[in-house]
Amino acid sequence: MAQILAPSVQWQTRFTKNSIEASSMTSKMWGSLFLKQNKKARVKSSTKYRALAVKSEDGTINRMEDLLNLDVTPYTDKIIAEYIWIGGTGVDVRSKSRTISKPVEHPSELPKWNYDGSSTGQAPGDDSEVILYPQAIFKDPFRGGNNILVICDTYTPQGEPIPTNKRHKAAQIFSDAKVLGEVPWFGIEQEYTLMQQNVNWPLGWPVGGYPGPQGPYYCAAGADKSFGRDISDAHYKACLYAGINISGTNGEVMPGQWEFQVGPSVGIEAGDHIWCARYLLERITEQAGVVLTLDPKPIDGDWNGAGCHTNYSTKSMREEGGFEVIKKAILNLSLRHKEHISAYGEGNERRLTGKHETASIDSFSWGVANRGCSIRVGRDTEKEGKGYLEDRRPASNMDPYIVTGLLAETTLLWEPTLEAEALAAQKLSLNV
Repeated sequence: MAQILAPSVQWQTRFTKNSIEASSMTSKMWGSLFLKQNKKARVKSSTKYRALAVKSEDGTINRMEDLLNLDVTPYTDKIIAEYIWIGGTGVDVRSKSRTISKPVEHPSELPKWNYDGSSTGQAPGDDSEVILYPQAIFKDPFRGGNNILVICDTYTPQGEPIPTNKRHKAAQIFSDAKVLGEVPWFGIEQEYTLMQQNVNWPLGWPVGGYPGPQGPYYCAAGADKSFGRDISDAHYKACLYAGINISGTNGEVMPGQWEFQVGPSVGIEAGDHIWCARYLLERITEQAGVVLTLDPKPIDGDWNGAGCHTNYSTKSMREEGGFEVIKKAILNLSLRHKEHISAYGEGNERRLTGKHETASIDSFSWGVANRGCSIRVGRDTEKEGKGYLEDRRPASNMDPYIVTGLLAETTLLWEPTLEAEALAAQKLSLNV
């Protein structure tokens, strides 16, 4: 079980007369030494020692904790804003800190900022400046107080979105009048895998070996079945503190793999919340000395991959007669299957094999309560005649701005030809 301990500098104890390594001494030795020093001090006051910190078998006195947990609110109006953006790989999150003169409530109150894009794979060295535009604010669970986390997107100095800025296009889609009128809801299920820090192997697995077959691990409890619960719980609380719309969490089918859910979120908010939740998870695993991976198939063989199932509904789907609207949306999604798959995450072909609760990447399918389909519709939706659909194709490393934007675009803005629609309806047995 990983322990959530902030990394810190361990100071050695120094004595003016005796040079003794603190790390090699037991707590009993420390007690004996301090007792002797106290006795000597009563006899001869010139005997001195200075202890900066003590490391014992029982724990660490960490004076840096006092500074890390220091609440500066009574002493200054200034706050720390952590500007967060997505790096050149499209999956990595980057951040840096800035002092703001007073607390803020809206991103528009924050200044734009810049960074060296040549160091993140997003700009050439001879024209490296990339501009950060603040877009969403969350409370900072690491620093507390009025300090904030700021989700940003990225632009050239001329104001053009750089190629890795996927939020810009998604924001355009979600600002369309037709999309706004349908109030699109998203519930995103982010799966992830925890890896041991010094070996590329899942947390809790014997190094170079395998645990028992899948079956006992999903939503399980016990030291032999649940690996990384402290990280999941710490992340859950950090998200709630930050104001992220996290709705739940659970251990997954493969040991060392977990999931958290965000939503229902409206429009562009879904992407902002997922990216901030990912940032928090990166920071927490950093403190725990565990490596986070969003690889869709981190371990080959008879082990589940990691997805990012995206639940989606519109106002029309949630109202009476909504099931027919859902089936029309499924038809549109079938006709743009290749476009969606190409944007649903790198390495997804290793996960979408038709096994381990996935559909084949090469074909589109849908079904009620069928987790082996591209699109799943719940039993309650079928029974009530309204509700939502679940797109099971996105990989764990997908960009939520891309996926949510595509779902809205394909189901609300894109119209197929009548011929293509008829052929797709016949193939999918959809009467729309």
